[in-house]
Amino acid sequence: MGTIINKKQRPISLANRVQNLQLPVFREIAALAKERGAINLGGGTPDFAAPIEIKDAAVKAIQSDCNQYALSQGVLELRVGIAKRLDQQHDVEFDSETEITICSGATEGIAASLLAVVNPDDEVIILEPAFTIYAPDVVLCGGKPVYVQLSPPLFRIEREAIEAALSPRTKAILINSPHNPTGRVFEIEELTIVADICKGYGLLAITDEIYDEIVFDDTNPPRLWTLSGMRERTIIVNGFSKTYSVTGWRLGYVVAPPELTKGIRIAHNYLTISAAAPLQEAAIEAIGFPDSYYQDLRNAYKVRRDLLVKGLERLGIPCLVPEGGYFLLADFSHLGWDDDVAFSKQLIETIGVAAVPLSGFYQNISKDGQLLLRFAFCKTEETLRTALLRLEKIELLQRGQKETIK
Repeated sequence: MGTIINKKQRPISLANRVQNLQLPVFREIAALAKERGAINLGGGTPDFAAPIEIKDAAVKAIQSDCNQYALSQGVLELRVGIAKRLDQQHDVEFDSETEITICSGATEGIAASLLAVVNPDDEVIILEPAFTIYAPDVVLCGGKPVYVQLSPPLFRIEREAIEAALSPRTKAILINSPHNPTGRVFEIEELTIVADICKGYGLLAITDEIYDEIVFDDTNPPRLWTLSGMRERTIIVNGFSKTYSVTGWRLGYVVAPPELTKGIRIAHNYLTISAAAPLQEAAIEAIGFPDSYYQDLRNAYKVRRDLLVKGLERLGIPCLVPEGGYFLLADFSHLGWDDDVAFSKQLIETIGVAAVPLSGFYQNISKDGQLLLRFAFCKTEETLRTALLRLEKIELLQRGQKETIK
């Protein structure tokens, strides 16, 4: 009989890479809003129908048994369509075979891109406020996020702030325009700052352009990768969720130079193998929509934006008017609260409207007396009007009364 060896059992534990990560605050806000029956202007989820053409194309693909794995890099016709759209907009040609990869959402595209280029302890500069997946993705890849705050009150990119954050370990700068949560569309001067630093210090740029078709003042704003010397050092991440109101489809794409694309495709393959085949077929229909679709999209969102901005300002709530995307920041500082998370929860409980606290988009934010919430206007006009009617009672949350309503 063999000898029984007493072994000290190792306790089961989580990996270090996730132990210090937390789910974003908007998950908690969404759950509370649902529980209380509040109007949820927190999450970027449209409450209106996607275009009938894209839905019909998805149904047709499913009924035609397009239900097996697609090519890992994505359906060729879709990649060709994306290349054609980029050429039409910017007069820049991309090779659909070697530079475009279809992913399971822009979120996976960012993760695959970071996995492809970030080595352990590499640093990635993130401009804050920032979408909540950026820093955790860097951490999950073994890198270190380095935070640079956009300059208030207009959230501008400043050269000195980025240069002060550089180190020998800096690998990339991650930028998002149109910007979530501020609604900024960065100007050519700001993008030139990023381009100069990337070229001067040998850095990559990763640009999240998921809201690129939803812009209000300039229908074709500048792109970082169109600046001299930047195409070969830029990874472009985009998707179909926002432009075609199909956030649940999780369909995106990455455009990058061939050598970077090789690595991105390897990471993508081992993350998800491939994006959903029938939804890629439907996206082929969408990417071929006429220019009138995109103009109508912008016009419709401009109406919603203006409705919400004017309604909030009428109630004495100042706003940063967004230049792109479908979020805006509203200022509730006059009510005297110093905790935007607590205020957001009380807004749900007392007023019946949900919004996301701006602090949820920062690693650390100074308590300077300003209280900003992010509102989504990817909602029907009826939803927005109803929310504004509820917000007419906002003075119930005035400082001095809050202790009695908690």
